[in-house]
Amino acid sequence: MSQGSNFVDYVKICCRSGKGGAGSAHLHRDIRTSTGGPDGGDGGRGGHIILRGNTQFWTLLHLKYRKHIIAPDGLPGSSGTSTGKSGKDEILDVPLGTIARDAETGKVLFEITQDGETKILTAGGRGGLGNWHFKTPTLQTPRFAQPGEAGKEEWMVLELKVLADVGLVGFPNAGKSTLLSVLSAAKPEIADYPFTTIVPNLGIVSYRDSKSFVMADIPGIIEGASKGKGLGFRFLRHIERNSVLLFMIPADTQRTIKEEYDILKAELKDYNEELMQKPHLLAITKSDMLDEELVAEMKKELPANIPSIFISSVAQKGMVELKDMLWSAINAEA
Repeated sequence: MSQGSNFVDYVKICCRSGKGGAGSAHLHRDIRTSTGGPDGGDGGRGGHIILRGNTQFWTLLHLKYRKHIIAPDGLPGSSGTSTGKSGKDEILDVPLGTIARDAETGKVLFEITQDGETKILTAGGRGGLGNWHFKTPTLQTPRFAQPGEAGKEEWMVLELKVLADVGLVGFPNAGKSTLLSVLSAAKPEIADYPFTTIVPNLGIVSYRDSKSFVMADIPGIIEGASKGKGLGFRFLRHIERNSVLLFMIPADTQRTIKEEYDILKAELKDYNEELMQKPHLLAITKSDMLDEELVAEMKKELPANIPSIFISSVAQKGMVELKDMLWSAINAEA
């Protein structure tokens, strides 16, 4: 199975939480008491369905084929004001960056961003109150108790936004996968045609003194992606999560570097203006084919106000300087 089929960033699941147990209407009786008062305990809470952040998970693949998540019911209360046992919570481990939304309304409920963080996705029904709660001066022996609250059944959507320090942004075939494979141990699919990358690839880039940062190769943007053209929103969603964006434009582009950069920027801005607040860096790729004179000429045309560097992943040109630039940008952001 290729990584493409293993990377799942969207699942729709039916969640059914547990029903609360009924309260008990028991009246106290023992060898010495024939007409005791109420001592019925409360019912137990129905099981919740809970999401828990887990750094060991990178994808929602494990939930793709679990369409129905069912938590058990709470048990009824019993005599001696004993509370019934709560239904066991159904805990779903998810990668960091998972967003939960209501499938009916599309409303975002919460997101999971920390390892071990837990949030209730679908709450279990409350247990019913036992009859001792209903005792009053005028009603000494209530013979009724509260039933348990019904559980909920609702469709939920889980979406993953990849969490990375650096997101690679560029048109198809800009050399993003090649850079990731050179800088990290990631092995993305690489070929000389557009749209090789159809899912985000993550790689850990080693830096000086055993430091490291996470880089995400995000599928290539095409003009109109923000309108849902091509792979559209599916991958633009992942860019929202990166702290630094590295724009990659090949030296052999048909347009000028500035034109290509402006188009990429316009796509991101159309999709989400907040992306413009992130630090941007520019790498001119495939520059091993340029001589110094040509580099000097091209530098004059580069967009202003953005740190830029000429690199070649294949020839390992500018790799150390690029890592230094990225490290500075990540830590300035932090």
